[in-house]
Amino acid sequence: MVGALLASDGRVTQTTFVISGENVLVDGGYFTEGGLVENMAQTAAAGEGYNALLNGEAPKGGYIVALKNVSITCLPKAGDTILTTVTFLRSVLNYNILEGRVLLHGELVASCELTVLLNG
Repeated sequence: MVGALLASDGRVTQTTFVISGENVLVDGGYFTEGGLVENMAQTAAAGEGYNALLNGEAPKGGYIVALKNVSITCLPKAGDTILTTVTFLRSVLNYNILEGRVLLHGELVASCELTVLLNG
């Protein structure tokens, strides 16, 4: 659920995504809460994969194991374009702690802290 990777420097990754009405996480014409969280997770994965390739490494897989401080103020509509930024906060063992933020028309519509368990 990432359309374009705009930037990734190993700490901050930014993507855009145009929400299709055909998307499995669109319900009643709106991108669901699960869709917003999945978009943040896939933004993190896109950054991880991009940076691994730059370093000549295989990308690591991962799983969301925890969400914290989830805030969703509105649901984007099908056809909207969202801008997502994921920032690496810290690593503990094989877990990365990340902050995700989703903007719609320049306004914050979703944010959370994600804990991702990395494979490999």
